[in-house]
Amino acid sequence: MIIPKDLDQAIGLALRHFWQTRDSQLKQQRSPNAQGNRGAVTGGKQMDCIIELIQSILTANGVPPDTIFTDSDLELPGYYRPNKKWDLLVVDRGELVMAIECKSQVGPSFGNNFNDRTEEAMGSALDIWTAYREGGFGSQKPPWLGYFLVLEDCDRSSAPVKVRSPHFPVRKEFVDASYKKRYEIFCSKLLLERQYSAACFLTTGRDPAGWIWQACPAHELSYHAFIASMLGAVLAHLNEGGRP
Repeated sequence: MIIPKDLDQAIGLALRHFWQTRDSQLKQQRSPNAQGNRGAVTGGKQMDCIIELIQSILTANGVPPDTIFTDSDLELPGYYRPNKKWDLLVVDRGELVMAIECKSQVGPSFGNNFNDRTEEAMGSALDIWTAYREGGFGSQKPPWLGYFLVLEDCDRSSAPVKVRSPHFPVRKEFVDASYKKRYEIFCSKLLLERQYSAACFLTTGRDPAGWIWQACPAHELSYHAFIASMLGAVLAHLNEGGRP
């Protein structure tokens, strides 16, 4: 198993790309020519460097490049819906080895987006595991599923949040928990309930001078733990299949 010695630095570079891409998207969004095209401007490319980093780690560990999908052919069948597009797949000789979902959230609005992110993650897990149970992937072993989340670390995401539940009490771990803490609890419970094989919860922020920082609030949700779990699963598959 080859885990880059400079993984922390590589993640840092990926986060710099994350912020630069976001700045570029916002600049385009504010352009007069962007009117009516908000979805294309604000969608999808912020996490590309994270995906590319994971891909490079897989190939460095002997995963055949033609089994890794990051740009196209990312759809997998579901049970409650026809299919769902993931961010990275490894499909080897007709077997789904692994699938990764990458998401991010940057302020200023954290409330509604938190609900959207959690519902998406839970729904994706339920859909693919039910499809697997119903034979959607044949008779193969269960695939490895990964969830990688990047959250802006700022005053709004770190401040305590009141929760309203007029009829029944909420669970005590959510009382006065910030959105950052809520995401940590959520990702931990995804692992506890075995909805995902591994989850990474990575926070990042920057100061007015442009200095960028990063942190993983929980060890079991760190990118080190995520990468180790991913490689353990994919290398076990390759060894079982007789690949070098």
